This record gives sequence, structure tokens and C-alpha cells, in this order.
Amino acid sequence: MKRHGNTLYVTTQGAYLARSGQCLVVRVDREERLRLPVHTLGGVVCFGRVSCSPPLMGFCAEQGVAVSFLSLHGRFLARIVGPVSGNVLLRREQYRWADEVDGQAARIARAMVAGKVAGARSVLLRSARDHAEKVDGPALAGAARRLAQGLEALRTDLPLDRVRGEEGDAARLYFGVFDHLITEQKDAFAFRGRNRRPPRDVTNALLSFVYALLLHDCRSALEAVGLDPAVGFLHRDRPGRPGLALDLMEEFRPVIADRLVLSLINRRQVGPKGFRVGETGGVEMDDATRKAVLVAYQKRKQDETTHPFLGDRTTVGLLPHLQAMLLARHIRGDLDAYPAFIWR
Repeated sequence: MKRHGNTLYVTTQGAYLARSGQCLVVRVDREERLRLPVHTLGGVVCFGRVSCSPPLMGFCAEQGVAVSFLSLHGRFLARIVGPVSGNVLLRREQYRWADEVDGQAARIARAMVAGKVAGARSVLLRSARDHAEKVDGPALAGAARRLAQGLEALRTDLPLDRVRGEEGDAARLYFGVFDHLITEQKDAFAFRGRNRRPPRDVTNALLSFVYALLLHDCRSALEAVGLDPAVGFLHRDRPGRPGLALDLMEEFRPVIADRLVLSLINRRQVGPKGFRVGETGGVEMDDATRKAVLVAYQKRKQDETTHPFLGDRTTVGLLPHLQAMLLARHIRGDLDAYPAFIWR
């Protein structure tokens, strides 16, 4: 079982990361602010104007600790990792399956989309149950019924284009009622539809930022088992796009990312004063809000749950690693089918 290492998120602008023996040291204005043994880390994520010494980057790569650089919005910029692990035969089989558009690729994509749709339906039903007095119950129930119909369609063999169509329909349906899930601070956090690159309202800014964190974890999980995160089954190949990481992330968007964003808003852990409109017209978080989101995300990853296929108790943070392991086992031929994650 993979050890659940902590991810270090560095958000202080002007911070400098360096190596000191076996430790990572964070300095701001030449003053040491933090010192951590590298072996205790699962990854390092730097936001904005944060720099890192070459000796530290090399040491982290040797120790299997990836160092990622993101913009303040959470847009991926670069990633430093050590040698690719895993069996080259596994990756070659992954590439062959990705080319079987209406064969293996469609079947894996169908399972992943089913996991996403089931998770979205669970989020709607849970909100209707837990906040019955504050939400539009009939609207959520109607959307949940239509998502259930989509799940039935995904039980049959479908070509990849149909799978993508079902995913798009489910996403439009789900985000069409997402505003009903926001029960507090409605004026400031009203949701009128998904927008990004850059996000143009506070709720989309939160969603995009948490999705970036989740994508980072999914990418790390795939690399850890030897799969190529760039070559996916559901998402089309595109230079610079981590297609398989985006595929894997679909299973976790509703139950990990969306629920976290809703919790932050509805529990008033973030407020409208923590956001501003940037020069490009996109909405940005201030440092305090960004740190509050990162702390909440790390705390969420430490929650325990039971894996629906393996039956083992685990943490939410390890779920992408377990799914990546199951996907690798399926591609190697150890499992007859890929068991997508279905939230219980």
C-alpha cells in the first residue's frame, strides 16, 4: 500500500525552496520559514512566483517527490519528476488500447463516465436530503432521475463518441442545477454555468482551483504505477494535455472537488471579499483564501472511507492511487474489467 505522504503547497510569493542535507527548506526574504525532511513528502506544488534550487529539484526527483509549478489561478505550468517507473510493456499496451477507439478505449471511458455520473447523482441526492428546507427538492430529484437514465445507457456497449456525448449531457444537466446546491451566500456565489480559462466568477474560480489540485494528484497516481498520464481514453490527445489524468479525475470531480467547494461556500469558510478581478478579467483568490482552500483540501484527503471494489478502509487522498493501480492491473490483464470508483 502506498504511504499517504503529505503534499507541500507553497503559496507565499517570492518564496525560495532549497536543499539542506535531507531536508527541504523554505526561505522568504532570506529568512527560513519551514524545514521538512523530503522523505515525508508526497509532492511539492508551487503557486505563482515561487522558485526552487536545482540541487533540491534533483534530490526530489531522486526521492520520487514530484515538484509542480502552477499559476496563481492553479493552471499547470511545469512538473519535475525522476525517471519514469513501471514496465515499458504496460505503457505500450496502454497506447495500443488508446488506439482502439471503439474497443478497449470506449469500454474504459464508459466505466469512468459511469463513475462520474453516479458521483454527480449522489451529490444531488445528498444535498436534497441534508438541506431539504433550503434547496429546490423537485429540481434536484428530477436531475437525479435523468442522471439515472444516463447510467442505464452507459450499461450497454457504446462507441466512444456516444460515451463522450453521455458525459457532456450529464455535465450540462448537473451544472444546470448546481446553483441549487449553494445554500449560503447566494448573492455572492450564485452559479450561472461553468466557465474557465480564466474563471469569470467566484464559484468557478473555486472549482477550477480545486480541479487543478485534484488533477495534480491523479497525474502523480498514474505516474506512480507506470502509466503515461498524457495518453487517455476519454479525452482526445492534445499536446500538453494530461489526457489519462483528466480521465481518472472525472470519477472524483463531484464527490471530492465539488463537495469541497460547496462545503467551503455553505459553511462560510470562504467569502466574497477573498476574491478580486484580475487584469485579464478572470477572478483570482487572495492569499488567505487560497490557503484556506488548500488546508481544507488536505483535510478532506485525510478523511477515511471504504473502497467499493477492494472493500478496504482507506483515505480519500489514496483513492486516485488505488484507481490507478486497478487500471494498470486491468491493462496488464489481471482484471477482466476496470472497476470505476462509485461513491457509496
